[in-house]
Amino acid sequence: MAIRPHQNGAKGQRKLPHTTVQGFLNWGLPRSCNQFLWRQPGEFPVSAFLLGAGTGGLLAIGLFQLLVNPMNIYEDQKMVTLYSLVGLGVVGWGTSPHIRCASLLLIPKMLGKEGRLFVLGYALAAIYEGPVANLRHNLNEVIASLGCTVELQINNTRTAWRVSTAPLRAVFKDLLSSKESLKAETHNITNSFEELDAQVNSESGFSPKDAEGSETAPGGEAPFASAFRHHLSTQKMYELKTKLRCSYVVNKAMFSCRRWFDQKHGACMQRIWVPLLNHLLCLPMKFKFFCSIAKVMEVWCRGRIPVEGNFGQTYDSLNQSIHGLEGEFSATINLKEEKRAGVLGLNTSWRHVSSEVRDYVRRQEAQLEWTLGLLHVLLSCTFLLVLHACFSYMDSYNGDIRFDNIYISTYFCQIDERRKKLGKQTLLPLRKAEKKTVIFPWDPTIQAAEMRNVLRELMETLPVLLLLLVLCGLDWALYSIFDTIRHHSFVQYSFRSSHKLEVKVGGDSMLARLLRNTIGALNTSSEMVVDSNNMPCLPQPVPLSTRAYLKAALPSGLLVCLCLLQAFGYRLRRVIAAFYFPKREKKRVLFLYNDLLRKRAAFTQLRRATILRRARQQRAPRRHLVDILHRCCPLLRPLLRRRCVVCQAPETPESYVCPTPNCEAVYCRSCWNDMRQRCPACTPREELSSSAYSDSNDDATYAE
Repeated sequence: MAIRPHQNGAKGQRKLPHTTVQGFLNWGLPRSCNQFLWRQPGEFPVSAFLLGAGTGGLLAIGLFQLLVNPMNIYEDQKMVTLYSLVGLGVVGWGTSPHIRCASLLLIPKMLGKEGRLFVLGYALAAIYEGPVANLRHNLNEVIASLGCTVELQINNTRTAWRVSTAPLRAVFKDLLSSKESLKAETHNITNSFEELDAQVNSESGFSPKDAEGSETAPGGEAPFASAFRHHLSTQKMYELKTKLRCSYVVNKAMFSCRRWFDQKHGACMQRIWVPLLNHLLCLPMKFKFFCSIAKVMEVWCRGRIPVEGNFGQTYDSLNQSIHGLEGEFSATINLKEEKRAGVLGLNTSWRHVSSEVRDYVRRQEAQLEWTLGLLHVLLSCTFLLVLHACFSYMDSYNGDIRFDNIYISTYFCQIDERRKKLGKQTLLPLRKAEKKTVIFPWDPTIQAAEMRNVLRELMETLPVLLLLLVLCGLDWALYSIFDTIRHHSFVQYSFRSSHKLEVKVGGDSMLARLLRNTIGALNTSSEMVVDSNNMPCLPQPVPLSTRAYLKAALPSGLLVCLCLLQAFGYRLRRVIAAFYFPKREKKRVLFLYNDLLRKRAAFTQLRRATILRRARQQRAPRRHLVDILHRCCPLLRPLLRRRCVVCQAPETPESYVCPTPNCEAVYCRSCWNDMRQRCPACTPREELSSSAYSDSNDDATYAE
C-alpha cells in the first residue's frame, strides 16, 4: 500500500519541521527570519534579490582569491575574471535558487574528489620543495665534490712534477744566467789554444827549397807537397813537419860549416902570401867534407822524433772542442702534453663532464618547475569542474527520484512514527540486510553504503603516499651515505722533497774555472713541504629537518583525511538540496519509504538467489589448509568462522543452523526471524511469500 503525503496539523496546530535544519533554524532564528527563509516563490522579491546579490558577490570574491589570484596570469586578465565572477554571483544569487543551491554545494564537493585535486597540487608542491629539492641539492654537492676531487688530484700531481723537476730546471737556469761568464772563459781558452794551433799549423823551420833538396817522394815530388796531395792526418803531418825541420837544421849546419871553412881558407890565403906555401899550409881549410858528419844527426833525428803517438788525435779532439765552445751557449725546455681519450671517440675532460651533468640537472629542474606551474594552472581551473558537478547533482536530484535517495531522514522517521501510531506496518528498526543499503545521516561512523567509495578513494591516494615515502626514504638514505662519506673519506696529502747535490772542482787553471762554471751549476739544494687535504672537496649534505618533513607530509595527510571526511561531507549535499527544494525532498522521502515497504514484503524472494549461493559455498568442503589454520591459529578462527547467509554476520552460539540434510545454512537470530523461520535455501520458491516486489536493478544507489 503506497503512502501519500500527510497534511500536517489542522487549523491552530503548529506545523512540525520536516528536516533537522528546519527545526534548528526555527529554534534559533526569529520568526521574521524563518518566514523569509521558508517563503513561498514570489514573496519578498526585493529583499531576496539584495541579500542574494550581496552574498553572491562576496562568494565570488572569495572564490577569486582562492582559485584565480594564485594563477600566474596578467593582472588585467585577473581583473576581467574578477568582474565576471562578481557579476555572475550577483545576478545568479539574486535571481535563481538553483544558482544558490549549486554554489553551496561547492562546500561538500570541495571535501570530495574535486577538493582533493587542489590538495593534491599542494601535496606535490610540498614534496617538490621538501625531499625533491633536498635531493637535488645533495646531488649537486656530490657533483661539485667529484669535480673538486679531480681538480685536487691534478693540482697535487702538477705540484709533485714541479718539485721533481725543480733541480733540473734550476741547473738550466744557472747555466743560462752564467752565459756571459762561460763565453769569457771559452774566449780565454780559445786565445790560449791559438798559440798551440799556430805552432802546429806553422811552416817555419823549413823552406820549400829545403824540402825540394831533401829526399823526394815517389813521382819526383817533394815530401811536403806529397803530404798535402795525399791529405795526411794531423799526426803524420806533424811528424813530417818535424822531420823537415830536422833536415832543415842539419842542412843549415852543413851550410854554415862549409861557409866557415871558406872564410877560414880565404883568411889563411891572405895571411900567408908565399905562393905554394900558402896552398900547402891552407890545404886543411879545404876539408869541407868534414861538414857532412852532420848527416849523422839527421839520421838520429828521423829515428827519434820527439812527437807522442796520440798527439794528432788529441789535437784534433781539442781543436773540435775549442771550435764548439766558440758557438753561442743556449738552453731551452720544451714540454709537450699529450691527451688521450679514455673511450674510443670520446675526448672530454672532467670539467666538460661536470658542466654537462650540471646542465642536465638544471634542465630537469626547469622542466619540473614548468610542469608544476602548469599543474597549478590546471588545478586552479578545476573550479569549473566543481561547478559542473554541483549543477549535475542538483539536476539529478530534481530529475531522478532514485538518485542519492538512500538517507533515513527526519521526515522518514516522522512517517514511520505516524504509521506506528495508526497501527500500520513500519520499517524502523531496519533489518541487518536493509541497513547495508541505506545511510543514517546522524551516524558518526562510515556506513556500508559509503565504505566502498571511501576505500576506492584511499586506494587512489596511495600512490601519492608511496611517492612521499619513497622520496623521503631516498633522501634520508642518500644523506646518510653522503654524511658517512664525509666523515670517513678525509685524506691528508703530505709531499716532502729534499735535494742536495754538491760538486767540488779544485784548482786555479783555466779548465778548472770552466768546469766550475758548467758542472758547478749542479750544486743545488732544495727542500719543499706541501701539506693539503680534501676537506674543501668533501660533500656537504644537508639533512631534511623535522619541520620540512611535516610540511611535506601534512598535505598528504590532509588527502587521507579528506578521503575519510568525504562520506560525511557528501551527506551535506542532500541537506543543502532539501533546504532549497523542500517539496522535492518530501516526494523523495515518500518514494524511499514506499520502495522499502515493497522490498520488505518481498524480502525473502529478493534475497533467495543470494542466500542459495552463500549456502552452497558453506556446504562446500573446506580446504585442508583452512582446517590447519583453524586448528593451529586461534587468532584466525574469527575470520574462518561461517557467516550468516543473509547479513554475513559471523556465526555465534545463538546462530541458527538449518536442520535440513545437505543444507546447514547459518542464520543469525534476527535474520532467521526476518525469514519467518523458513530457510529459503531448502524451501521451494512456490512456498515462499508471493507478495509483489520490485526489481532489484532499480534500487537507489549512492551518488559519488
